[in-house]
Amino acid sequence: MNLSELNDLDFSTAGSWPLPFKVLAVVLVVAAVGAMGYYLFLSNLYLELESSRQQETQLRQDYRQKRQVTANIESYQKQLEQLCQRLDTMLGQLPTRTEMPDLLEDISNLGRINGLNFELFQPKDELPRDFYAAKPIAIRARGTYHQFSAFVSSVSALQRIVTLEEARLENPNRAAEVPAEGNPSLTVQATLQTYRYMDEGFSETEDCS
Repeated sequence: MNLSELNDLDFSTAGSWPLPFKVLAVVLVVAAVGAMGYYLFLSNLYLELESSRQQETQLRQDYRQKRQVTANIESYQKQLEQLCQRLDTMLGQLPTRTEMPDLLEDISNLGRINGLNFELFQPKDELPRDFYAAKPIAIRARGTYHQFSAFVSSVSALQRIVTLEEARLENPNRAAEVPAEGNPSLTVQATLQTYRYMDEGFSETEDCS
């Protein structure tokens, strides 16, 4: 077998080739098929390797994050307990629906005790929030600046949360309305706001259990 004989081979008459050429052709075909299969096999392995590397990177990141959380779990638990205690304290300052009328009466009585003469004391519609409802109270009263200050101080000392949202003091500047002690009478317009605990829509025990 020499190169000149290889050049004269006709693939259409491969069945009549000499035996050495047939063996060589079979070996080449088998080698080509094997090389292609090996390449495809390695390609699949390479893709699997890249996928495994990406998964490994993600797992390492997850592990580091979870390890950090685990290392600080006691601190997180203490913070959660403190937040729950603060939540319980704040919820204790919010009256329920049945307690709201008593609170409004207490606020009105404090005004009279401190010398204010109410011309208007009008609770308005509630403004629902997440787990509480805001209850605005529009007031207009007559009294001195010190009487109004004493009223605001008394309201802030209540166990329930009451805030002063708006306040406007007007001095009619009339000599007949100036008391003997020299403190002028003022017209006070303000909006007080208290808050009702909507216990039917929120349970602190579920979040702090």
